Amino acid sequence: MTAFLPEGYCPPAQTPVFRTFSAVQEAMQTSKILEARAVVCDAEHNLIVDLGCMKGIIPREECALGIREGTTRDIAIISKVNKPVCFQITRIRSDEKFKPYAILSRRVVQQTCRQEYIEKLRPGDIIPGKITHLEPFGCFVDIGCGIVSLLPIDAISVSRISHPRDRFSIGQNIFVAVRSIAEDGKICLSHKELLGTWEENAAKFRSGETVAGIIRSVEPYGIFVELAPNLAGLAESKSDVRIGQQASVYIKSLIPNKMKIKLIIVDSFDAEPEARPFEYFIQSGRLERFRYSPESSDKTIETLFSPEAVPNEEAIKSR
Repeated sequence: MTAFLPEGYCPPAQTPVFRTFSAVQEAMQTSKILEARAVVCDAEHNLIVDLGCMKGIIPREECALGIREGTTRDIAIISKVNKPVCFQITRIRSDEKFKPYAILSRRVVQQTCRQEYIEKLRPGDIIPGKITHLEPFGCFVDIGCGIVSLLPIDAISVSRISHPRDRFSIGQNIFVAVRSIAEDGKICLSHKELLGTWEENAAKFRSGETVAGIIRSVEPYGIFVELAPNLAGLAESKSDVRIGQQASVYIKSLIPNKMKIKLIIVDSFDAEPEARPFEYFIQSGRLERFRYSPESSDKTIETLFSPEAVPNEEAIKSR
């Protein structure tokens, strides 16, 4: 796994706490990338970091890439309070009471991460990420040292959702695939390819079973019920059913060549869904292409990641 992990990706117990001045000095001399919690953003928008044996200060212009140039707003600094931040120790100084404190740089770490890791990524690479913000159009994911990329809502899962909060929570660790890289270096992400094909998901269900689901769409011709993030079935119309409700559904049949699951809603009710970790079928490596549909299907649904292929878009073709 990459050394340039998202901020806060590892549990706090795995991050170093410095108990001695010599340990801080050694970390400075070796330019070690560290992580600790930012406890205060002062009036000048410097971040104060708890190093354990002493205080650390990240000067405003060292808090993030783009602050110095004016392309990153100060809200990116303020929002880091009470959260883990990465940094390198650049200097050790003493205050007026001769108490030592460390000068830190998050910008240097982000610059190194960009040059040595992010700029070397290619479409299809599978990497760890951490959810930082949720918006109606998608979510922003820390892909390394606080550098974020966009995961569009239509790339989160095959089963459609109305808002990313239906699938994610802020601070959640996930895996993502690099969907595309723009000429300016901006990375667009995808997630649904890692959650398995239609067949892989359908293999967990059998005709005649009654299983749990979530109402995702109510249409004149039926109701779409999500059985898994990458699998939904169509139920017969039923009154008093609303989007977002939990449901118990009876599986009438699974039809691989049509990618269809026929359902009957036994019951629907309002309840908070149980938070469960994702079942990832792929967590590492690189994808050239991902085929969601079965070989026997009337449709081919696949994502092409190779730069030589039709550029990184999901292709849906009738056969």
